Amino acid sequence: MEVKTSLLDNMIGVGDMVLLEPLTEDSFLENLKKRFDHNEIYTYIGSVVISLNPYRSLPIYTPDKVEEYRNRNFYELSPHIYALADEAYRSLRDQDKDQCILITGESGAGKTEASKLVMSYVAAVCGKGQEVNKVKEQLLQSNPVLEAFGNAKTVRNDNSSRFGKYMDIEFDFKGDPLGGVISNYLLEKSRVVKQPRGERNFHIFYQLLSGASDDTLKKLKLERDFSKYNYLSLDSATVSGLDDAANFRTVRNAMQIVGFMEDEMQSVLELVAAVLKLGNIEFKPESRCNGMDESRIKDKNDLKEMCELLGTEQSVLERAFSYRTVEAKMEKVSTTLNVAQAYYARDALAKNLYSRLFSWLVTRINESIKAQAKTRHKVMGVLDIYGFEIFEDNSFEQFIINYCNEKLQQIFIELTLREEQEEYIREGIEWTNIEYFNNAVICDLIENNQNGILAMLDEECLRPGTVTDETFLDKLNTICADHQHFESRLSKNSKFLNDHSLPHNCFRIQHYAGKVLYRVEGFVDKNNDLLYRDLSQAMYKANHSLIKQLFPEGNPAKVNLKRPPTAGFQFKASVGTLMSNLQSKNPNYIRCIKPNDKKASHVFNGSLVCHQARYLGLMENVRVRRAGYAFRQAYEPCLERYKMLCKKTWPHWKGRARQGVEVLMTDLQVPAEEFSYGRSKIFIRNPRTLFFLEEKRKQCLEDLATLIQKIYKGWKCRSHFLLLKKSQVVVASWFRRYAVRLLSKLLLWLPIPESFARKLLRKLKYQKKCEEAVTTIAAFWHGTQVRREYRKFFRANAGKKIYNFTIQRIMQKYFLGLKSKLPSMSPIDKTWPARPYSFLDGVHAELRRIFHLWRCKKYRSQFTEEKKAVYEEKLEASELFKDKKALYPSSVRQPFKGDYLEISKNPKYQKLSSAVDEKILLADVVNKINRANGKGSSRLFLLTKKNVVLADQKTGQLKANVPLADLASVSTSTQTDGFFALKLKEGSASAVKGDFLLSSDHLIEIITKLHRIGSMAADREKLNIDISDEFLVQFKQDKVCVKFIQGSPKNGNSVSCKRKNNRLLEVSVPASS
Repeated sequence: MEVKTSLLDNMIGVGDMVLLEPLTEDSFLENLKKRFDHNEIYTYIGSVVISLNPYRSLPIYTPDKVEEYRNRNFYELSPHIYALADEAYRSLRDQDKDQCILITGESGAGKTEASKLVMSYVAAVCGKGQEVNKVKEQLLQSNPVLEAFGNAKTVRNDNSSRFGKYMDIEFDFKGDPLGGVISNYLLEKSRVVKQPRGERNFHIFYQLLSGASDDTLKKLKLERDFSKYNYLSLDSATVSGLDDAANFRTVRNAMQIVGFMEDEMQSVLELVAAVLKLGNIEFKPESRCNGMDESRIKDKNDLKEMCELLGTEQSVLERAFSYRTVEAKMEKVSTTLNVAQAYYARDALAKNLYSRLFSWLVTRINESIKAQAKTRHKVMGVLDIYGFEIFEDNSFEQFIINYCNEKLQQIFIELTLREEQEEYIREGIEWTNIEYFNNAVICDLIENNQNGILAMLDEECLRPGTVTDETFLDKLNTICADHQHFESRLSKNSKFLNDHSLPHNCFRIQHYAGKVLYRVEGFVDKNNDLLYRDLSQAMYKANHSLIKQLFPEGNPAKVNLKRPPTAGFQFKASVGTLMSNLQSKNPNYIRCIKPNDKKASHVFNGSLVCHQARYLGLMENVRVRRAGYAFRQAYEPCLERYKMLCKKTWPHWKGRARQGVEVLMTDLQVPAEEFSYGRSKIFIRNPRTLFFLEEKRKQCLEDLATLIQKIYKGWKCRSHFLLLKKSQVVVASWFRRYAVRLLSKLLLWLPIPESFARKLLRKLKYQKKCEEAVTTIAAFWHGTQVRREYRKFFRANAGKKIYNFTIQRIMQKYFLGLKSKLPSMSPIDKTWPARPYSFLDGVHAELRRIFHLWRCKKYRSQFTEEKKAVYEEKLEASELFKDKKALYPSSVRQPFKGDYLEISKNPKYQKLSSAVDEKILLADVVNKINRANGKGSSRLFLLTKKNVVLADQKTGQLKANVPLADLASVSTSTQTDGFFALKLKEGSASAVKGDFLLSSDHLIEIITKLHRIGSMAADREKLNIDISDEFLVQFKQDKVCVKFIQGSPKNGNSVSCKRKNNRLLEVSVPASS
């Protein structure tokens, strides 16, 4: 019997915060701390998972744990990330609902690890197979590549994701992964040129210098010493616990698994090296005769090496660093760059080069992992994105990150409420409106198209004249001063308030997670994100295989004078697309929290956790979940858990589960306002009611345990007593035996008179004879009585019973004999044991038939789907050609391979493969017969579900594409040749050039597949197969007769085709031996 478990069993603290009583911020934190101290790092808020980073390995992610949570109800076991992953996967697989898993939290909270755990769990529980395993491995190995190029060491996290990632994993109808698509958001490219104290640049720079071979570094013109490069911070160059050299090997291996070619990996490393070289370029001031300041490069060695890596001319790039060309309509103006502007241009190029390389990597990974099938897929999205950020110095990056989190919070509340409302409506429970803070007003303050902060920032960036961060702040003070969630020094002063915490160059926004102070310095430049056109054109002129793809705007033929979209505009559009994507899926949430800033295990910082809980909106989430009914459970598990509380439902309830729950709640006298009955669940309003039930259950379980102990102890004592009683009887019997023997010995030795002894002996013998006589008489008497009673029935039924017994014995002997003589399991084995009796003729034949059918079924069950398809084709070939074409017997042993050319893997035919949209069912080389001379020319023959394609064998150029709907029939001879004619319907578009006369070594397979495709298509007629030694073929306007004759021995063993006249082609076929 399966043991039913529940989230409420052996609970440390409260496993679901919805059940926390009383609900206060202090009790919330105390519950988290209590569970954290007992290594319970996961806690629920309804269907939301709170995850605390333990900063150490815990034995809760083993294969046994995966099996434990597999196919289990969400609330059946203690809280775990596997429970959420399993719930999402089963909803996707069984209910055909697209899913998304939103993982949020600040840096160091464990978001990346959480996303890895979700993906590894899904990979473990979904299907197996060579192709499926390859897809799973590619999806999992995309993580190390993106982490190397997009993660960095920060003061909060040694492996912090510096970009947002959203991955759509696509599944087929069975729940097996087919591929995926990755979207990246807002790479922190400013890190490339400058890192805060105690932090590093992106991992790949350190991994390359530490793990690459000396030969590779020599080719890239690099040295291992980190101090040689200005873009690499030295105070945190090495990180304890991070092996950069080993990680570099892991990244290269992952890139190979994902599908990167060797030359692509080399190109990527060359661009990484170029970024490092770019950081070493330094400038010096130089005055011109006209009084204008300009800049010159101090040491051109790094510039030279960088140009060699990128394949560009040194003079072109040197000029791009010194001059800037501005184009307006028909005019071009060239201005010199001073030192500050040159450094700006250098850093802008480095940031753009690296960020575009990262975007290219994501695109390249998507090409490898995308699903190949074009049918509709089920989708599970995993979002790993920055959490809300509040630093001492908050700039443009924090502003748009927090904007994204505002949108996520908005969709979180909306989807949570919608989910609650849908469940209430589904269960027939009255929905009551829930009061909650709607942060739409904050989102509107930021994203409104007319007077939102982003719109005003774009307007300020695009307007002519002098544009500075101060003019942008003045614009905000003018338009947003009266907004309740916006504060600045001027807006505060206008209300006669004195707030010294607000500097003059800052503004403050009241986010849902709290107030954040933003410094406007850099807002305009970071939003513009300008790269001078001269640098783009210099990059486009490079001979590097990858660099041209990264800077398409540098093409002189495609000069676009429009300003590129701003960073804020692009991010706003990306967030809008992401929100639309998430709203189309069923959401699942993981809220990650870091317990301390020291990355130490067993340390719980209450104030830090409280801060994160506030800006993650966890208390708000609990209140929303508790606003209606705090707990709900299906009737079956509810009755199973609490049935011992009522005598009417214990131990077994025979009616419907809902009726049992109603009886139970009535008997317990729970107030009616504390619960409601849904269609399939009971809804409990207050956690106190649930804890009352749990307390009663606990007391009842103790009483039951006492009863079981009492019964067991009674049984044990009773068994012991019976054993003692039995032992006493045995001991007493042995003692009596011993006493009799002792008495007899005493009698032998005592002086007893002889007459007395004889008398005693006679008496004993007489008693024994009497006992034997009584026993014998009783036995005979009982026998007589039984026989007299039985005789009445025996005479009437004896014959029938004897006959039935005999038949049963014969049948038993027959079946046992048949069991030992059964033939082999081969379906072609026709042997069968001889029947022993003639009356078993029918049974013997029927058993032989049943055994053969069963044997065939067992044989068929061993087939894979591919093997079944091959045998079905072989069976169809037999029906078409057996006893009709002499070539057929030789084709029986040849397997139908289909793709004889491996056209998808052959780079020679890559262009042809991409031109054919559909799956290729057969690819072979055939000879196309020329009517003029009867000679053949080689052609590639491709067959899909809708078309027949002929292409040139050498060049792969498409020669003909014939829809199968245009085929009228296929003609072939009765002999051993491989000639066949594809006859086209008159008046069809393909019939303009006439029919096709072809020759192939795989004629049987080609015609069988053509006939099979035609018979399976509902919108087409069956393809006619004409087998005759003489048939007509239409060549353009003329009809030509193709005649097959037996060749003489002097012609050899080859088939030859000759033109006899304008109307006759004669095919000579050697006589078959």
